[in-house]
Amino acid sequence: LQNQHDDVKKQLLDLQLQHNSLKLEHRKSLESHSQKLAQLQQEKDSEVTNLQDTVFKLREESKLLRKAHQEVHSQLLNAQAQMEEFRQLKEALQKMPGLR
Repeated sequence: LQNQHDDVKKQLLDLQLQHNSLKLEHRKSLESHSQKLAQLQQEKDSEVTNLQDTVFKLREESKLLRKAHQEVHSQLLNAQAQMEEFRQLKEALQKMPGLR
């Protein structure tokens, strides 16, 4: 009986050691995962910020391009109006008998 008791006691000590070792391993694993999660969260936040900056810059660029397009369109309309005015003046001059 004493031998059985000693064996069970030894098994208990072995299991307690194994349990403590597994607890330590679990704690280390948990810490490692927490650090990795924090790092990934930081990277994600940084990427989101960069994407927001890019979207803002692209919107500003889009506004400038729309304004430039509007200006070019306005200039084109003015040029067309001037061409029509010159065409009409040319026709009027051609119809004048004294300038032929």
